[in-house]
Amino acid sequence: MPETSGFPVSPTRRGVVAAAGGVGLAAVLTACGSGSDSDSASKAPSSDTGDSGSGSPATSAPAAGGGGGTPLAKTSEIPVGGGKVFADQKVVVTQPTTGQFKGFSAICTHMGCTVASVSDGTINCPCHGSKFHVADGSVANGPATSPLPAKQVTVSGDEVTMA
Repeated sequence: MPETSGFPVSPTRRGVVAAAGGVGLAAVLTACGSGSDSDSASKAPSSDTGDSGSGSPATSAPAAGGGGGTPLAKTSEIPVGGGKVFADQKVVVTQPTTGQFKGFSAICTHMGCTVASVSDGTINCPCHGSKFHVADGSVANGPATSPLPAKQVTVSGDEVTMA
């Protein structure tokens, strides 16, 4: 044991508890900042269907030759009024009206889970029930309060590509 002024120094109970708390806090902060996708809900598999929804003008790029981005799907695989989630690419592609394709982040703005499905005109998050409109990514049902960010998708022929 170390000595100070001839007296042995031993850790106090308060010092031991504070040190243990600091180690625990460091572990939590490291886990939160690691960027790892260990949340099983955020690894939801790609999902599909949608059969109704509102229609508003789309802003996706018009069909053009050449593409050059990441191929996602054939246009026929994206239902009108619905969409499809591409979890690996972290994007959801919707077709609010015939021939109009839109892309949005597949990461829910509430707690960062990956959305899991598109149905009844909404993009649906399995974690806390948030829903987003297929036409513009705006919140249809909370707890999310921010829309899904737009992602650029292009259509070339019958192929939907992420830019």
